[in-house]
Amino acid sequence: MKQRTTAVTLACALGAATVLTACGQEGDGASADRPGDGGRPTVCLVMKSLGNEYFQTMEKGAKAHAKQRGDLDLKTSGIQNETDIDGQVAAINRCVTDRADALVIAPADSRALVAPLERAEKQGLKVINIDVKLDDGALRASGMKVPFVGPDNERGARLSGDVLAKSLGKGAEVALLEGSPGADNARQRAAGFRAAAKAGGLKVVSSKTAHWETDEAYTVLGNMLTAHPDIKGVLASNDSMALGALKAIDAKKASVKIASFDNIEAIRPYVQKGRVVATVDQYAAQQAADGIDQAMKAVDGDEPTGWVKTDVKVVTADDLG
Repeated sequence: MKQRTTAVTLACALGAATVLTACGQEGDGASADRPGDGGRPTVCLVMKSLGNEYFQTMEKGAKAHAKQRGDLDLKTSGIQNETDIDGQVAAINRCVTDRADALVIAPADSRALVAPLERAEKQGLKVINIDVKLDDGALRASGMKVPFVGPDNERGARLSGDVLAKSLGKGAEVALLEGSPGADNARQRAAGFRAAAKAGGLKVVSSKTAHWETDEAYTVLGNMLTAHPDIKGVLASNDSMALGALKAIDAKKASVKIASFDNIEAIRPYVQKGRVVATVDQYAAQQAADGIDQAMKAVDGDEPTGWVKTDVKVVTADDLG
């Protein structure tokens, strides 16, 4: 375990104004309180948009877990929106500049982040992938073997979609709101929803990306409802898009049910009312904790590999009381 002196800490101590601004861009976990870390490793957690409640939950869980462990310094960061790949690259580069020991990342894109992660690994950082799996082909081309800590997204979406199919019955028209095209979990969830629709006899009349975003989902589904006024169900690949879909449904004064994914706090009232028939809890806080544990194992010389599968659970009105 190596003791490291960070370039950013030194620069902040010198009072350089531009660097002081950079020092405030990330969440700190325990890292802001380490005047000399005494040899404790630093773990960077790089997430997607912290405007998404799911990643807010992930960050809180990560900080709580790091505090409970007490043997590492955690630095957390997110990006402006779900497609801000450049923001994640900048966060990775900061981790390298700060001479962190390990990097835990929920990538915004499964391919585009492999090259900067490869550079980070060559600088000595241990890399752990959570939430959204990095592309296997891109990893093979880079020569990296990065362990993945995360759920079976296809299975989770299939289970959520099954609830919608049972609620609507065979022959009902449905729309699919997909996540960002470059993210592996977007592809997996779309596949799971399509499998549920096929098995339940639903007719998918429109399928488009809303890039995980609420406002975009509002616009996209509004257009879908105009083009296909008989839509009775929506398969939303995350709860943020489901919230946008709910607004579009209200604007059209339509009667449409939704199956979704993530189980954020904001979606639960709609689950209780039956407007969202199902969502999926994939335990964001526990994913972060498991990722940190795998990172610490790697720092200590135990190189984790493969898929550390985390839980998924379908949540319906019956579960919320």
